Amino acid sequence: MREQQIEKLRGVVRDCVSKHLYSSAIFFADKVAAFTDDPADIYMQAQALFLGRHYRRAYHLLNASKIVLRDLRFRYLAAKCLEELKEWDQCLLMLGDAKVDEHGNVYDTKDCNVMYLDKDSEDREINISSAICFLRGRAYEALENRALARHWYKAAIKADPLCYEVAIALVLPLLSGLLCSMNDDCISIVSQALECLIENHMLTFEEETSLLSSLQFGPEDRWLSSFYSCLIKKYDKECVIEAKFREVEKESCNSNPSSPSFMHTLKNNTDLLACKAEYFNQCGEYQKCFELTSDLLEKDPFHLKCTLVHLAAAVELGNSNELYLMASNLVKDYPQKTLSWFAVGCYYYCIKKYDQSRRYFSKATSLDGTFAPAWIGFGNAYAAQEEGDQAMSAYRTAARLFPGCHLPTLYIGMEYMRTHSYKLAEQFFMQAKTICPSDPLVYNELGVVAYNMKEYNKAVLWFENTLKHIPSLSQLWEPTVINLGHAYRKLKIYHEAISCYERALTLSTRSLSTYAGLAYTYHLQDNFTAAITCYHKALWLKPDDQFCTEMLSLALVDEGRRGIDPKIEFR
Repeated sequence: MREQQIEKLRGVVRDCVSKHLYSSAIFFADKVAAFTDDPADIYMQAQALFLGRHYRRAYHLLNASKIVLRDLRFRYLAAKCLEELKEWDQCLLMLGDAKVDEHGNVYDTKDCNVMYLDKDSEDREINISSAICFLRGRAYEALENRALARHWYKAAIKADPLCYEVAIALVLPLLSGLLCSMNDDCISIVSQALECLIENHMLTFEEETSLLSSLQFGPEDRWLSSFYSCLIKKYDKECVIEAKFREVEKESCNSNPSSPSFMHTLKNNTDLLACKAEYFNQCGEYQKCFELTSDLLEKDPFHLKCTLVHLAAAVELGNSNELYLMASNLVKDYPQKTLSWFAVGCYYYCIKKYDQSRRYFSKATSLDGTFAPAWIGFGNAYAAQEEGDQAMSAYRTAARLFPGCHLPTLYIGMEYMRTHSYKLAEQFFMQAKTICPSDPLVYNELGVVAYNMKEYNKAVLWFENTLKHIPSLSQLWEPTVINLGHAYRKLKIYHEAISCYERALTLSTRSLSTYAGLAYTYHLQDNFTAAITCYHKALWLKPDDQFCTEMLSLALVDEGRRGIDPKIEFR
């Protein structure tokens, strides 16, 4: 067959692929490869088979070729087939031997003759090392070797053959070099590697910060630097995090309105707004978070990251109707997604059907063992029924899989506190504080532990730190204000205790604990009239409260005695 006819058939294959007619593409690619026996055409046939989901056949075709071990792209596509077949050990063998250190530097790699097999792209450099490092990371993560997975993801960000000597001398990559030299596929790989490191909690906050601070961006890539700084954990101080968001929005506003640049619309980008919602959720502003995610999901109802944050806020607000609707839609639209069954578990958890909740959280973890929220929800469902051993097992699994997430450690501490193991609880809370120094809940739990150990001065410090880390005081943090009042009362600083209780009443006027604490403090000050009034208010909220009933009787007796005491009467 003439070359002109073969080239025409190649064009037919490419056209079939662009129109997603994969069976036709496979048919014609097979004929082209049979006519030419050219490695480039064999590769094209394998790609068509891969796109048509004939992974085993594509792998067999690539493995049978004579150049699969010499050509990096043949090897990579064969490894991608093994990835889809979930044969992770074989996938790593196909990718070859290589060593990587904790900074993502790759050693002992053998040179391969990379051939430019894309007939339309012979004038373009294509970096595949980054993709191979990323695939190695995926394989090690699937094999639960998260330490090596983390190193290979770093290597994926770092890999850049065009400036290899510079990259190997650095601890972390020059991302501007990657952006300038890579094609779109490689930029996508870098983004995926960063996403795996951040979303799967493989790095601590300090490691994420160190990673990003080591990246060097060109002037035209400042938007990406600012955007990545918003993606990492929101563990900085409030002013620092809000400054990051303002920086991205400022760059959006500074873009030329007359130019068709995408930067002009970045301020209202759904990914950036989802980061803001995540920040609101992190600092306990659940209503703000819920309102923002609701608006986002109206614009983009299938934004899964935003959906996850929306579910978390709905659980905290006890919005079971919204959880039911979200779970129903997700199961209908994404029956194979872990998030869908996690949403079902959240709904049952919200309505306190913990057995069903555990069943669906367990299903979510079986679908994706690296989905951190499902493990934490699984533990919380056990903890809600005081099944401490099973809860601790789930939390420990989460802590092992997600070293960059402080929540499993925090919940382990809560379980120890529930069993009155206060010293152990304090150790885990301090560990959680090291991972996330800005979460007010951590400080609150440290205050509760100190209070229970009768270290009231320390409890006051922890509760005050809790309030300092809250952007705006809401009803959610009323227990912290009450706890602070209790600690001051134990220290006999009654005026501060009364101030805290009155502050708590501005947040909620229907709190038994607040009225009881306020009444008892007045009672200790011998202000029996005020104490009796507050005891009555507490008993109006809960008529059968034993403490308030007994103390009211004592206050009435004390008030009566003072009324007939001549020394007091004529004072």
